[in-house]
Amino acid sequence: MPPTTRNRTTAQTEQIRENVLIAADRLYYSRGIHAVGMDALRDESGVSLKRLYQLFPSKENLVEAVLHRRRGIWNSLVETAVATGSDTPRDQLLAVYDVLARWFDEDDFRGCVFINTFGELGGTAPHIAMLIREHKASFQARLAELVTKAGAPAALAHQLAILAEGAQTTAAIAGTNDAAHHARAAATTLIDTALATNRPATSHHNDGVDPPVTT
Repeated sequence: MPPTTRNRTTAQTEQIRENVLIAADRLYYSRGIHAVGMDALRDESGVSLKRLYQLFPSKENLVEAVLHRRRGIWNSLVETAVATGSDTPRDQLLAVYDVLARWFDEDDFRGCVFINTFGELGGTAPHIAMLIREHKASFQARLAELVTKAGAPAALAHQLAILAEGAQTTAAIAGTNDAAHHARAAATTLIDTALATNRPATSHHNDGVDPPVTT
């Protein structure tokens, strides 16, 4: 096969694969993984069952690919938030919650796909569970980088991550973006308190020793 033809075939395969992932993501996110069979995916994607199984030999392979794709989307959202969050690490951390508020306002918001997937498969698919834990750890690690730049204690990253994760679940249940605003307010308090606590105290004395008295 000539290189040009091979490249075109590869590009077509990648496009078909991407279309399948988009369709699977949409169905899994709206209906749940267990509720969606390969027949439904065939109808949604327009790709034959034979081709689907050639691309993804098992449903777990497909779920894994969907999660990898979602991870890239999430990371891009976080980095966009950081890039637009002014020049200070404090504002960059808070910008993450602004992104959450906009996401929660989307009509098709159904919570965190990773949390949803863990609820369905976490106990029966160890590899999927591991991928989800890695994703959550990666998000916390990114927050930790910003926390370090801000000069705050490392424990703050854990607290901010819990706020973000809890906001996603609460917003999915409540159907509003209020949770993002409450999480941002709580994050502001945590960050400012941590920065104030970690700031070296200013003293009028030299290491607590009174200066010598001169006459």
